[in-house]
Amino acid sequence: MRPLEAVVDTGASDSMFPASLFEELHIEPQGTYPCRYANGETDTRAYGAAAIRIGEQTNICPVIFGPDNQFLLGSTTLEIFKLAVDPVGQELIPVPALRFGWGGPL
Repeated sequence: MRPLEAVVDTGASDSMFPASLFEELHIEPQGTYPCRYANGETDTRAYGAAAIRIGEQTNICPVIFGPDNQFLLGSTTLEIFKLAVDPVGQELIPVPALRFGWGGPL
């Protein structure tokens, strides 16, 4: 894996990295879907799945094939890694996994 720096964008659903990076890594698009940006513009982008490593953890995450200047970590990736944003410390912090069900005695 190659180290990269990305902007954390909690308003973005999926992570976006340059399409040229995915081509270099031989990651093929799985299809396309429409994207809407914060400025209101829309377009159609290729999407796929890529192994992303943050710290010591690696997960397969949905990714959008973007322009060469886009290195964004979106909210889906943060959820997969069980991370939240600490705006004061300007860092990602671990959060406990959600427990489904009541979990008490019957």
